[in-house]
Amino acid sequence: MTLLDFARGPAIDAALIVFVFGIAWRLTWLLFLPHSVDFSPPRPRAPGRIAGAAKGFIRHMWPASAYAGRTMFGVINSYVFHIGLAIVVLGFAEHVLFIRDLTGFTWATLPTGIITVVAVVTLAALVVQLMRRLFDPVLKLISTAGDYWAWFVTTLPVATGIATVSHLWLRYEDLLAIHILSVCLFLISFPFGKLMHAFIVFITRSQTGITYSRRGAEI
Repeated sequence: MTLLDFARGPAIDAALIVFVFGIAWRLTWLLFLPHSVDFSPPRPRAPGRIAGAAKGFIRHMWPASAYAGRTMFGVINSYVFHIGLAIVVLGFAEHVLFIRDLTGFTWATLPTGIITVVAVVTLAALVVQLMRRLFDPVLKLISTAGDYWAWFVTTLPVATGIATVSHLWLRYEDLLAIHILSVCLFLISFPFGKLMHAFIVFITRSQTGITYSRRGAEI
């Protein structure tokens, strides 16, 4: 068995199993945690739970005006690499073929040249994010090993993907194997670290919106 056979076979299969069951376990654990019940009556004209959840989620997608000047660059940079990752994962033809084989769903793809440009911009934004963590006094103070590990396992597939498409340094088969293995590392790490915020953010922000709306607080 070659390295590519291993990456395409047992490695990606095992990583997908860990990814799916890990996410299911984390979400189940979170949703069934004991929680206090708010017995106080809602404020007059308080919106319903769905409206409050939607308002809370949307409101926290952008910084409050009081903090916008200090945080805007970081927010925009975060949007750049999050959106870039989504475009690369969901727009690259080979990725869509993999998803189709896995789930049966398919959709239109983007030209490889556009995907490559987006991937390079995404990689640059991820590097900027690392530099901010390393040199911004506040971010450096609150950053943990988990933050740097999440950055590493997110950045590695982007970098190896660019190298694979561009045929840099090694044989294409070896580059493809390394890229797939980096994706496996990402999938295995996802449920057990800070990358899980991609799912948990919908729960936490919605719950915050519900709580604040019930109490009549502006968010």
